[in-house]
Amino acid sequence: MADVFISYARVDKARVAPLVAAIEAKGWSVWWDPEISPGREFDDEIDTELQAAKAVLVVWTPTSVVSRWVRGEARDAAERGILVPVRFDQARLPIDVRAIHTTDLDDWKENTTSVPAQEFLRALDAMIARATTAQAAKAAEAVAPAAVPEKPKPKFSICVLPFINMSGDPEQEYFSDGITEDILTDLSKISALSIISRNGSFLYKGKQVDIPRVARDLNVSHVLEGSVRKAGGRVRISAQLIDGTANNHVWAERYDRDASDIFALQDEISHAIVKALRVRLLPEEKKAIERRGTESVEAHDLYLMARQLYITNQEDEHASKAIVRTCARATEVDPNYAQAWALMAAGYRSLRELGLETDDGMVAVDRALALDPNLAEAHAVKGNILQMRGDVAGAWDEARAALKLDPESYEVNRTAARLEYMRHRFGDAARYYEKAVSLMDSDVNSAMMLVSTYRALGDAANMRRAAGVALKRADSFLTHDQSNSGVIAYSANALGALGEGDRAKSRMNRAMLMDPDNWNMRYNFACALMAYLGDKDAALELLEWLLERATRPLLDYLKSDPDFDPLHDGPRYQAMVAAAEARLATAKPSAPPESEQSA
Repeated sequence: MADVFISYARVDKARVAPLVAAIEAKGWSVWWDPEISPGREFDDEIDTELQAAKAVLVVWTPTSVVSRWVRGEARDAAERGILVPVRFDQARLPIDVRAIHTTDLDDWKENTTSVPAQEFLRALDAMIARATTAQAAKAAEAVAPAAVPEKPKPKFSICVLPFINMSGDPEQEYFSDGITEDILTDLSKISALSIISRNGSFLYKGKQVDIPRVARDLNVSHVLEGSVRKAGGRVRISAQLIDGTANNHVWAERYDRDASDIFALQDEISHAIVKALRVRLLPEEKKAIERRGTESVEAHDLYLMARQLYITNQEDEHASKAIVRTCARATEVDPNYAQAWALMAAGYRSLRELGLETDDGMVAVDRALALDPNLAEAHAVKGNILQMRGDVAGAWDEARAALKLDPESYEVNRTAARLEYMRHRFGDAARYYEKAVSLMDSDVNSAMMLVSTYRALGDAANMRRAAGVALKRADSFLTHDQSNSGVIAYSANALGALGEGDRAKSRMNRAMLMDPDNWNMRYNFACALMAYLGDKDAALELLEWLLERATRPLLDYLKSDPDFDPLHDGPRYQAMVAAAEARLATAKPSAPPESEQSA
């Protein structure tokens, strides 16, 4: 079986032959069947070669784009993550593969050292190497399958309610939330305990709760509640574990310590709960609880600040810059803090996609993975960066690795959802977005993406349900910060999906006066106007501003966004996209900042 399968239209044989020669010169075998007859059937031989190939090179021309066989082969390769598309004559690509970076070969002049040739050869090289490694690993697993020990069934189920911030400073909320998440994460490592996810427990944040009712609603045996006060270098934590049925205290304690003792304090709480419930803590579970990403309290505190910004202000320029700065400081304090490097990479990725930074975060995320190869969130961020670079196959390799390492991670599910959405695999995208929404109560972005996903699926009932969730989360956020134009944009989108056009337009007008140059806000308003309010001209006005400034990742994303499908055949939209393509084709890439090159 050949390394590379080439899909093309028979009339383009003369154009394909030099590509075959260039590939074979690299030492790879090729299947391209130059004698194949027009009107062929998708027979067993073709299917066998297609399925066995390590990479599929699809040659798009004005002729091949209308071939059902070429389109079918491209779709199959895209679904398997092994598609490398090239294009002649600016052929208009099929909608289901537009999100995948395509190399234009009009100027390659059959020169294997040309930039276009090197680009598609590098893509083939990466995919062939990846497939070869995967095949070797699979063969090794077949020879010596790993024994997976059966996990004991949990004896108790616990809901960890959000610890109350008693500091008298709303800006300390990140710290009390971070303590809650750390304790929740520690307890979830104990096989004898079943822990309600963050999203389930944070539903009760800021509310007066009735413990027995919480226990009944969430079907748990116990509820942990507490409070945090941080001031003057001291931290005071009160915690109590309550039997959900009897409504009595199983354990309660108050701690007053120096802030530098916070890690030991969290360990004490986890061990005290284990002792109170009389469950056995396995040696590996004890080690897992005590294992921290950093031993520096200062670095950990900075990371908690940055993570709070990431959760509540995704795709926002100011927040992303703050995330990068805060994580940079955390990694100065502790250069071996893998989680901080990964979160810094997420901030850089957002800025790069907005066109505001030259670095895309790859250096930072590679540093994170060098420090901790099993950090699922780092693999997820790397998947996002590779997708932004146009390497869909590599992105999916990272997403799969992340899902295997931690299928319950919010960041991991959000990454998988985004990748599936970009590939127009909306059923799978909906599944991952639903999981991300369930794992993070303050994530408005994923809730709104779920609305768009269900709209693309034609599922009106679930679209409205998701819009209700998105609007509730956005309005809750806006009660604390009415100036956040990005969240206002999400709320306007949700109102549009719910059929409340006047309210949606009112919020748009207010936000445009407040922050007229906000990229994320304008993009979401264009989606709302096109998808839910039916105002094509107004949507085009907003898109014109965006496309004049669009980065390559933004342009690729916009072209694949199903909300804008009705615009694709319009001459004004096509002219704007063509102008953006021409501008980006002549733009010279900038080198990463010196600080990042040496990171």
